[in-house]
Amino acid sequence: MKFQERQGLNLFEVNREVLAEWDKQDLFHKSMSEREGQKEYVFFEGPPSANGHPGIHHVMARTIKDVFCRYKTMQGFLVKRKAGWDTHGLPVELGVEKELGITKEDIGKTISIEEYNAQCRRNVMMFTQEWADLSHLMGYWVDMEHPYITYENSYIETLWWLLKQLYNKGLLYKGHKIVPYCPRCGTPLSSHEVAQGYKDVKERSAVVRFKVKDEDAYVLAWTTTPWTLPSNVALCVNPEEAYTKVKAADGRTYYMAEALLDSVLGKLADEENGVKAYEILEEYKGKELEYKEYEPLFACAGNSAKKQNKKAHFVTCDEYVTMTDGTGRNAKVEGYSMGGKTGTAEKLPRGNGNYVLSFMGFAPAENPEVLVYVVIDEPNTEIQANSRLVTTLARNIMEEAFPYLNITKE
Repeated sequence: MKFQERQGLNLFEVNREVLAEWDKQDLFHKSMSEREGQKEYVFFEGPPSANGHPGIHHVMARTIKDVFCRYKTMQGFLVKRKAGWDTHGLPVELGVEKELGITKEDIGKTISIEEYNAQCRRNVMMFTQEWADLSHLMGYWVDMEHPYITYENSYIETLWWLLKQLYNKGLLYKGHKIVPYCPRCGTPLSSHEVAQGYKDVKERSAVVRFKVKDEDAYVLAWTTTPWTLPSNVALCVNPEEAYTKVKAADGRTYYMAEALLDSVLGKLADEENGVKAYEILEEYKGKELEYKEYEPLFACAGNSAKKQNKKAHFVTCDEYVTMTDGTGRNAKVEGYSMGGKTGTAEKLPRGNGNYVLSFMGFAPAENPEVLVYVVIDEPNTEIQANSRLVTTLARNIMEEAFPYLNITKE
């Protein structure tokens, strides 16, 4: 084969000429027709969503896909390279609702379900031509003439069939998991959906006191998601880090990480009167505290664990716990990794309403146990804050999170 010699380096022009030659010879289709009857290398593209413009990251991902398919083609495999379109997802629905000026509550009222679905189908395929143009320009070979589309019944029914095969083989199991939830949309969110609106913010965290079972002492645990505490099933420590049992200046006895004693308890010191913040009573490795039991924050949580005949409300070990923040202990809730590892209770109460929130704080001058437990029976309505103690901190958190609610103390 003779290759053209070029003077200078105009990559765009070279790309244009090569693409024109490939198109003239119809090389993509020939790469398949000439290998009919050969062993297949099956490739179904992980489908993009055509309701948004393609970006440079798609070019990089498609280049990697193309390398594998070209390599298998060169080995003599028949590679049909089936394209696809991902037409499911909350962003599509939100885009349509924004365009039409409606919310989920309007569907079936001011707009029919059929009209809403039809608009979603139109919007989700809005930028297919841009995707086709980009794929051609970068020399990405994929069959866009016969794509699979995830809203078509043939695709949906295939997935249900596959699930049935997994079920028949005993490969499906039922579990519970804490996931991000959007109260406005009324639906859980995937990691990709959360990432679309992700931004770094400063957020309050809480240090919570857990009463040790059959002992006049408390475990101090740190959490950045205090609203999950009604579902707490375990506390986690780092097995190799140093932990202590201390007598604090507030008169209570605590278990917590040695490296974080000053940052958490240091403010209890009274230097003028020579009062130290704490006195170390005993020292441990984290693994020595494993399986130490504590009392559940809510009686209903303990009752729920008993009904399931599952062990709950004890200390577990995992190396992900760090000594850079908090107390060296993390509060575990249903659905996270420790559930399957230690056999803890899988599901604890969420309350009677649509939403259950809990806020806890640490206030040495007051009672730092449960600050507030809020049950919202219906969104956008007045709620009652049932609590032993509603502090200013808890009230501020609630008012910031739900500015439309009239928060009252029962």
